Amino acid sequence: MQRWVLKSKLHGIAVTRTNLEYQGSITLSLKILKSANIVPYEQVHILNVHTGERFATYVIPSEEEGVCEINGAAARLVQIGDRLLVLSYALLDESEIASFETALVFVEKEDNRKYQVVKKRLGIPGE
Repeated sequence: MQRWVLKSKLHGIAVTRTNLEYQGSITLSLKILKSANIVPYEQVHILNVHTGERFATYVIPSEEEGVCEINGAAARLVQIGDRLLVLSYALLDESEIASFETALVFVEKEDNRKYQVVKKRLGIPGE
């Protein structure tokens, strides 16, 4: 059996800008992407803590530290300063679950430059 599990989570990252005219996606700092184990062009789910909006897109990396830009039509779903959850998932075989570590990144500042990375082993309940 295979299961979808949370691979990565950016918790509380703030929208720094929007670009309605861009083709789509979320632009994030390469540094924070590496911390969260998210690769460029990977699919992510975005949850807006302020509005409850949810949407899926892909990641574009940026060398600019702290950037969180929502592009294209999704730019209408956020405001600058909104706090987001950015989630990515992995499909794992049952045998991989016990040793898999989820990357949780808790963003602490409005400029997205300070954050804490926590690795959580999934394990299997009852074992």
